[in-house]
This record gives sequence, C-alpha cells and structure tokens, in this order.
Amino acid sequence: MDLQKLFKNFENLDQKEVKVTAWTKSNRLSGKLGFLEINDGTYLDNVQVVYKKNIIENFDEVASLRLSSAVEIKGMLKLTPSAKQPFEIAAEKIEILKTSDEKFPLQAKEQSLEFLREIAHIRAKTNYFNAIFKIRSNLSFYIHEYFNANNFVYLQSPIITANDAEGAGESFTVTTIKNDKYDQDFFGKKASLTVSGQLQAESYAQAFKNVYTFGPTFRAENSNTSRHAAEFWMIEPEVAFSDLKQNMDLAEDLLKSIVKKLFVNNINEINLLSTKNEIDLETRFKEIIEKEFFRITYTEAIDILQKAVKSKKVSFEINDINWGMDLQSEHERYICETVYNAPVFVTDYPSKIKAFYMKQNADNKTVAACDLLVPGVGELIGGSQREDDYQKLVNKAKEFNIDEKDLSWYFELRNFGYASSAGFGLGFERLIMYLTGVSNIRDVIAFPRTPKNIKY
Repeated sequence: MDLQKLFKNFENLDQKEVKVTAWTKSNRLSGKLGFLEINDGTYLDNVQVVYKKNIIENFDEVASLRLSSAVEIKGMLKLTPSAKQPFEIAAEKIEILKTSDEKFPLQAKEQSLEFLREIAHIRAKTNYFNAIFKIRSNLSFYIHEYFNANNFVYLQSPIITANDAEGAGESFTVTTIKNDKYDQDFFGKKASLTVSGQLQAESYAQAFKNVYTFGPTFRAENSNTSRHAAEFWMIEPEVAFSDLKQNMDLAEDLLKSIVKKLFVNNINEINLLSTKNEIDLETRFKEIIEKEFFRITYTEAIDILQKAVKSKKVSFEINDINWGMDLQSEHERYICETVYNAPVFVTDYPSKIKAFYMKQNADNKTVAACDLLVPGVGELIGGSQREDDYQKLVNKAKEFNIDEKDLSWYFELRNFGYASSAGFGLGFERLIMYLTGVSNIRDVIAFPRTPKNIKY
C-alpha cells in the first residue's frame, strides 16, 4: 500500500496489519527502541515506524540504515491522536531492499537551492521539490481536463519544424551534416526545433474551431536570467471565430479553473511552499479565483510608467519611458505588483514590437495583442487575434525579413475561408513559478536546459 492511500484511510486501518515500501528519511535510536521516518513519494508527509529490538530480527542492521535506503515494512497501524502524526506503524518485520551509500548528498540539514541544482537527479527526494513537481504534474492534468471539458481538440504539433513562428531567429538547428548545405540534409532544407506550435494550431483551428497544443518548445537565447530556459513547455490554445476579447476571457477562465482545483487538491504542497518561499500563496490563489483581471491598453501602461518616473515614486533601471518601447520585466512587474497588485492584461501594443501574424488595428499603429502580467513573474501569457488579410500578412512578413515561400502554406489559409482566429501562449514553467512562489525557472523543470548546462 502506498502512503497516499494510508493517509486517506488510516482511520479505518487502526490495529490492522499493513505493508509499505519506501525510503528512509531519518533514523534514530533510543535504547532498544528505534524510530524510522519513511516516505515513498506519493504523499508529502512522512510516516513514523517504531521498531523494537525484541521483535525485529535484524534490529542492528536497521538501526544503522542511512538516509534514502529502500525498505519494506510490515506492521500494525496504530492511531496516535495525541502525537504530531495521526498514526504510526509498529514494525513486525523490516526488510532492507537496498542500502544507501554513505556519499548520499542529502542530509537532514537545510541545503541551498544552488547546491540542489547541481544534483537535479536527486533533489526530488526533498519535500520542497516533491511539492513543486506534484503541483507541476497536477497542473498538467487540470489543463488537459479543462480543454477536454470545453470541446477542444488536442493537437500534438511537431517538435521539428521548418519555420520560426516568432521571426526572432533564436532557434536550434536540427541537422545530420557538418556544414550548412541544408539542401543535402535529411529534410532537404534547414530544420529547427520548434519555438511555438501556434502556426500549426491555426491551421487545425480552421478545421476544428477549438484546438490546443501542450508540449516542449525551444529558444536558443543566450540568457542566464532566473526566468529563461532553452527548453520549456507551452500551452497554446487557438480558437476560430474568436477575437481579442474572447481570447482574454478564455485565458482568464482557464487560469481560474485550474487554480481552483489546485487549491483544493494540493493544499499541503501549497502550505509547505508558502512557508519555504515566504509568500502568502493562499491570498494569491484567492485573488486569482475571486477577482476579475484588470485590462488596460499599452498606451495607458506607458502613461502609468511615465507618471511614476516623473513623480519619483520609483526608479527603474530603464527610466526613459516612451511610446513604442518594449516593456521590460521591471516595468511589467511594477504595473501588476505595485499599481494593481493583481493580474493585468495589457492590450494593443505597437505593431513594430510584436510578431508579424498579429492583426493590425484600425489605427495602423497597433495590433490586437495582449500580454497577461502577474505578480512575482511579469509576463505569463502572450496572445493576439491573428491577421486574416492575406496581403497584410504577406507585407508584414516582409518587414520581418521572413521569406514568403517558407510559410506559403500558412499564408494560403487566408484564401480558404479563414475565420477570424485568436489564441495565446501560456508559459507552463512561469505558471508554476507564479503558483508556487518559486523565483527561479531552474527549480520548476526537472532537468533544466540553460546556456553551458546539459549535464543530464
């Protein structure tokens, strides 16, 4: 029986024999009495196992067990309402399945996150990372569940692609040759790891109306910040017959739905991370669930920042705030953390700082785009209504130096009954950071890929 089932049913198992397999978390002696703390990874809390010298044949071996040794415990479950734990197991037999080496790097003392990043293959054994990756797993399930319940088709978009959806040129090349003669390569042309599944999702939205992708994406951006990784996961819904407002409604509803479920089902993990990260996650969750997200235009955001600088209420690293600039993380966080203290959609960005596929507004200066800014993270979601005019799209691509022939299939969609379409990209790791209070993206990915780092 795993520990999760024990904790759910312990009241019905009083004075009954149970058998569990787990790893040792602590081991202490008091004369002829020993106390093992064990955990099998299925539940955050440990179970105390009491073992006695006159009962356990291999008492001396058990007494010398190191942390992370694998054991099988058979014994009687006993309720302990007056103790810290609700129950314990009085061991009748302890089988040592595998002892842990004395070099095992995790000890009972607190260890820094920097140190734990160096042993990413072991850090999940800590309660801190156990909580993070339980939340990551459950969030994945809730996202799929939400889209399934709302009649979305799940599209597994390709990981290897011939286009750079963002036009930024920060993609990894996939090749079997040692030169740049890509016409002689495996695919007969240059291929890359995908930076987004959006373009493929658009084509399927024109057939199914509601689709979404959820998979790994890659950016060859030489950035070592706490918010960037070379490999990360994206959720990208795309909806035909939709506009920018409906797109923001969908994003807000998705977040509220999955956060409600997480708050109910992962409260133990949330409480642990609140304490460890010194942040009131319960209040953050309630604000997401109960409050409507604010919506302001890019022009209004610039005005807010200019007034803040002028009044000397705040000093940014970049204080030269002007219309047309790309907002930096410090600006985004000031807006959502200080001004609104809540999630904020910023809309209608200058066309020159956004992707070529975004729909031009009537003013010919801005596009129907939105970014969702959240406290502690900054930009969490980026989305837009897509340009549905063939010629405007082609012209915009030329401005971005994108070769028309490379995306002829994508442009062609506009000539075959293209219904207005809108979608967004939700950075999965940034979502986890937001909901756990974790400040470094390296701590919410099992084996992070960052510049000069690919140990595993």
